[in-house]
Amino acid sequence: MALPLATITAKRVTNLYDVMDSAYDSVIIRDYSRVLGHVPLIDFNKRSPKDTRAFDPHEAERYKERSVAERMNARLKDEFGGRMIYVRGALKIKAHLMFGIIALTVDQLIRLVQ
Repeated sequence: MALPLATITAKRVTNLYDVMDSAYDSVIIRDYSRVLGHVPLIDFNKRSPKDTRAFDPHEAERYKERSVAERMNARLKDEFGGRMIYVRGALKIKAHLMFGIIALTVDQLIRLVQ
């Protein structure tokens, strides 16, 4: 699903990087990312002890931003109703998740001012 998702995303927004975890470590995905004009920041799947691939320092710094998004997704699922959705239909599901995102944003703002 990485290739179609990257294509759809490239049509909708302008992004410079494709940031993915090690499950997407593939030459095909990296090459396709470059074809789209993106820089692939895909964590390396260490398949053997001899595998010494690593990010350049500037890429490692950029990759750290992925953890911020992962923490937000985890909080949305665990604390704001994103894990269990009891409604049907795309619009209802989107509304449910957007209310969770609003609540998460308000919670983060309250934490910021305290």
